[in-house]
Amino acid sequence: MGSDVVSNLRTSEADAPLLEVRGVERAFNGRPALRGVDLCLRRGEIYGLLGPNGAGKTSLVRAICGRLRLDGGSVRLRGRDPARRPEARRRLGLVPQDVALYSDLTARENLEVFGRLLGLASREARSSAANALETIGLADRADDRLATLSGGMRRRVNIAAGILHRPEVLLLDEPTVGVDPSAREAIHDLLRRLWKDGLAILLTTHDLDQAEELAHRVGLLVEGRIRAEGPPETLIRETFGESKEVAVVLSGPLAADGRALLEDAGLEPVGDGTTWIGPLGGGLDAFSDLGQRLSEAGVAVGELRVREPGLRGVYFRLTGEELPS
Repeated sequence: MGSDVVSNLRTSEADAPLLEVRGVERAFNGRPALRGVDLCLRRGEIYGLLGPNGAGKTSLVRAICGRLRLDGGSVRLRGRDPARRPEARRRLGLVPQDVALYSDLTARENLEVFGRLLGLASREARSSAANALETIGLADRADDRLATLSGGMRRRVNIAAGILHRPEVLLLDEPTVGVDPSAREAIHDLLRRLWKDGLAILLTTHDLDQAEELAHRVGLLVEGRIRAEGPPETLIRETFGESKEVAVVLSGPLAADGRALLEDAGLEPVGDGTTWIGPLGGGLDAFSDLGQRLSEAGVAVGELRVREPGLRGVYFRLTGEELPS
């Protein structure tokens, strides 16, 4: 076999998805939770799976782990079915939203226990625990009881428990929920280091700012379907073009003529209707003009702001709803 052919084969293998989800369907008591979901994940990639509670994120993660019987479709990890092949499941690391650790044990003891539960020999569990603590930046807190660590530190130890066996694919469910901004950034730095080391990461979240900051690609899961998928900047550009995003927050009741004005400007109501959001073409002149027209129409505006569009605006344009923070 020629060297060019060998090189092409290696390139093809490197580009091949580690995880492939094809046409996955599942219903519970006749109610569809997953409706033909397609998703793939490659080495050294962070994929943000976005959606509100009830969108199907947890069901999809369970399907990927081989813990959910499918009504249709398939899940493959390097071509193997995780529901049938234990060696496929061993390629996965799972980090649940709730911190699944023992508060009375030290960080090191927790990781050694989880290492043994993962099937590592005693010496290997100790070595893996030490390496994981270095990776998450908590080697100096290894002998502190978990109960004495901050919430952000406990979440980093939770992530460490998911990488002890050196998986190829890491599944994280809302890894920064309930932590302060500095702890959130520490976790983001950790996830960046992990993907730079070649780990494929599937991040389920309803934090659109987090997904925009971290993910190479995102999928917007709504009512069991991927409604849009791609790099965040591509989805934003396709949705807004060169326009900015404008938000009008009302401070009083909205009369029919005020509603018509907002609708004519391309804005749509969010939630209880006190906030209207939409694209704004024409730059600051158009922004000033909108403010003047609202004032002349007697619309009670509490706040009028313009911002660079983001995934939050993309989600709203696709669904007509704001994703809860």
